[in-house]
Amino acid sequence: MDAVVLAAGEGTRLRPQTETRPKGLVEVAGKPLLTHCFDALHGLGIDELVVVVGYRKSDIVDRYGDAYGDVPITYVHQREQRGLAHALLRAEPHVDDDFALMLGDNVFRADLTAAVDRHRDTGADATLLVEEVSEAEAGTTGVVETAPDGEVVSLVEKPDDPPSTLVQTGFFVFSPAVFHACHLVRPSDRGEYELTDAIDLLLRSGRRVETVELDGWRVNVNAEADIEDAERRIRADS
Repeated sequence: MDAVVLAAGEGTRLRPQTETRPKGLVEVAGKPLLTHCFDALHGLGIDELVVVVGYRKSDIVDRYGDAYGDVPITYVHQREQRGLAHALLRAEPHVDDDFALMLGDNVFRADLTAAVDRHRDTGADATLLVEEVSEAEAGTTGVVETAPDGEVVSLVEKPDDPPSTLVQTGFFVFSPAVFHACHLVRPSDRGEYELTDAIDLLLRSGRRVETVELDGWRVNVNAEADIEDAERRIRADS
């Protein structure tokens, strides 16, 4: 299985750090965010990393070169940051089978294999690693409603009135069907091509979308406070 890592973002809320480096090279506990991502994916036995780069892309290429350990890296360029579905489509020519997707601004200390196993066992076209959060936090990210067996019923991106407190974590497993859905996505009210909308299109076309609850923890790093939170958790695990 290959893995796609989205790392094109500028990280404006992490300025001034991101004035001189891309968000993926911002350090947490002495390691760049992308290193945390690559290490988290390592346990899945990934065959190839496809890294979508954009802002200060040469810094990332220079840092990691053509491989991470023994796993080859292919870089693809997202020239304009127009949403996650748009970013994922940059990787389409390099992926021809089921694949893992990780958003490159997350620090995971979690078992990711459960999501891969659920995806394979159910024959799903999309499997989302999800977690329970507060209602206030649910309004800031992609919210998921599920049936009792874990199959997804609906998704909504950054709702004003969250229908649940179960949210996406930034790790997914997809079949190539997601690319067709991404091509059909129209810009959201934010003017972006949302990955949540692509997954919703899969749902509405009768495709199977599954969830697995996070076993462990993760921090989505968007601000200095998130770096502090991740570092505190890492110290607690030591």
